[in-house]
Amino acid sequence: MTTINSVAASAYAPSASGQNSAGISAEANFANSEVKDSQESGRSQKDLKIVNAPPTDHDAALRFITCGSVDDGKSTLIGRLLVDTKAVLQDHLAGVQRQGETDLALLTDGLSAEREQGITIDVAYRYFATEARKFIIGDAPGHEQYTRNMVTAASQADAAVVLVDATKLDWQSALPTLLPQTRRHSLLVHLLRVPSLVFAVNKLDAVADPALAFTHISAALAAFAKEAGITVRATVPISALKGWNVVDGRAGWCDYIGPSLLHILEQLPNTAPETDLPLAFPVQWVEKFSNSSDTTQGRRAFWGRIAAGLAQPGAEVQVFPSGQRARVAQVLDRTRQPGDVAAGQSAGVVLDREIDISRGDWILATAPPIQSDPQGDDFDAPEPASPWPAQTLLSCTITWLDEQPLVAGRVYQLLHGHRWVKARVQRIVHGLDIHTLAEHPASELAPNAIGHVELQLQSPLPVAPYARSRQLGAMILVDTASNRTAGAVLLR
Repeated sequence: MTTINSVAASAYAPSASGQNSAGISAEANFANSEVKDSQESGRSQKDLKIVNAPPTDHDAALRFITCGSVDDGKSTLIGRLLVDTKAVLQDHLAGVQRQGETDLALLTDGLSAEREQGITIDVAYRYFATEARKFIIGDAPGHEQYTRNMVTAASQADAAVVLVDATKLDWQSALPTLLPQTRRHSLLVHLLRVPSLVFAVNKLDAVADPALAFTHISAALAAFAKEAGITVRATVPISALKGWNVVDGRAGWCDYIGPSLLHILEQLPNTAPETDLPLAFPVQWVEKFSNSSDTTQGRRAFWGRIAAGLAQPGAEVQVFPSGQRARVAQVLDRTRQPGDVAAGQSAGVVLDREIDISRGDWILATAPPIQSDPQGDDFDAPEPASPWPAQTLLSCTITWLDEQPLVAGRVYQLLHGHRWVKARVQRIVHGLDIHTLAEHPASELAPNAIGHVELQLQSPLPVAPYARSRQLGAMILVDTASNRTAGAVLLR
């Protein structure tokens, strides 16, 4: 699905070598595999009813990423979380010993190039749990060259921990100048509508006056966040190497009396599913019931992950792009149990009649009928407007990820949900200066730049502003020649 649920839920995410790998959000597992999983796990009917509903806070694992500038200690922080929560086996721990000491960063840096260079290139995911919460961590690279991989990780995150290396800043200054990647990653997290952002000021054990450094750096972070309109959940001092304030608090250190980083993460909410919006369902896979003799409904189930709203039997829907209308005869959850299924969950939709629907089509809610005038003539009454109107001219915020700059006139493939269309760059309205946050005229967008761009589509798409829907407002651009992911697109 398209969120930047991924920057599109079945999208290409480039690997470190520049080749496409599975999804900026990889596509959901097919329903058949999910059925097998549920049968093997032996879940009861009572459990299955819970599956149909979107997870509430603390019911589902918190997906969070660590990001920030190069060598700020992101991989070390994750290693510290894994070790101190007893999530690492002893034989694994023995394999990351260097000169008699544990190199925590090696617990996540698994590529040979990462270990040789001591950097993070691709996004590494790790899992751990405490008594209060389950977690999925994404270790995002800090190099500007790999910003695309950071966007991939942030697109599905519930929270982001932005690390700040105190030793790289002029912490004795009242308002130290933040590093460009700290600002860029914070802005990207904000643009991608990641619900929670936490600043973790790292390596304070290596400065002469940790309390003063934390005070000044916190003030600089607060000033930047206020100017950028970013809501910050917390700012916490840590030492990832020594474990201070990571899992267990260190009372009075840096004159900080708040909770540890892990305790903060345990209290953060999951991303709320968009259940209060009209139904929007991108078709990913079409299954035919070959042995069905029931003529009261269609003989095909359309599978995918619900982008918005609630799929329930009896609802009137409209198919995009054909415009044909039908009613939902049956809704199956991922275990093939009938019932209502909400946004964020995989479902199979069976309509009341046979309609030609393919992968990439959308099943959308219809607009409520216009109330007729009992004394008037309804012959010329207009059709009710769709809750998801299709558009061909898009005003977007783009994070440019390609090595070649973005210029007006170029044509790319655009992926929205599971639907591909050609898109031409109509014009570049302006670029965004990540240092001053000022908008400036631009004739092109350099790699890793952020700007406002207008796109002209070859055919319309049912879209919505990203501020309204993370699913319908996110797309990606793919280079038609190299097939590389070129840009992350958020509809304004």
